[in-house]
Amino acid sequence: MLPSGASARTPGEVVVQAAGAASLSVLDAGVADCFACPRLVAWRTDVAVTRRAAFRDQEYWGRPVPGFGPADAEIAVLGLAPAAHGGNRTGRIFTGDRSGDVLFAALHRAGLANQPTSVAADDGLELRHTRIFAAVRCAPPDNKPLPGERDTCAPWFQRELQLIQPTVRVVVALGAFAWAAWWPAMTAAYRVRPPVPRPKFGHGAQVSVPGAPTLLGCFHVSQQNTFTGRLTPGMLDEVFARAKVLAGLA
Repeated sequence: MLPSGASARTPGEVVVQAAGAASLSVLDAGVADCFACPRLVAWRTDVAVTRRAAFRDQEYWGRPVPGFGPADAEIAVLGLAPAAHGGNRTGRIFTGDRSGDVLFAALHRAGLANQPTSVAADDGLELRHTRIFAAVRCAPPDNKPLPGERDTCAPWFQRELQLIQPTVRVVVALGAFAWAAWWPAMTAAYRVRPPVPRPKFGHGAQVSVPGAPTLLGCFHVSQQNTFTGRLTPGMLDEVFARAKVLAGLA
């Protein structure tokens, strides 16, 4: 057991600290103070110091980004990692970037958020029945975490799933990375095995494994998808409408 208030600085310490988190608030504090991946620590710190010109007068968060949303959520939204000038700047997942603009607008249309925009951690945004988190909690260079970084971060993700397990019925995986990250996390948190072969990611794909939440696939809300029309507002609306039905909210 790590001393109270100690930061996790190795993969082994992440395992110990995540396993010992008795609540989401304790887990979130541990996530926000993690230094276990040297490359990601260096990158998030450098971005927070150099900053983007549009945000040069703002103080960046520059740390891992915890999950966001109620502890008794029925729907979980799983992303890849925070954006360098989004969550890494604001300290809240998907807040302050174009991807978040699209995602929170869709959640608002679905009645799962109290407002359609998310620009800062203190802007009054509240999620309803929904918790959002990422498979990797630090912003990675080029939005591409290394396999070892994904694996080091996995205990935070797995423990969060265990803590929200009593209520979560549906997980929406945004993109293929999140879809792939779900299976080992599901096994660790729910003690059930994925199908063999593992189902392929696709927008609208749906997989139900007895003893675990239903998994829904959704193209990531990145500009690459939303600006090209690969992912439209209507497509997002269909995913969240289905998630609400599966979660017993509609």
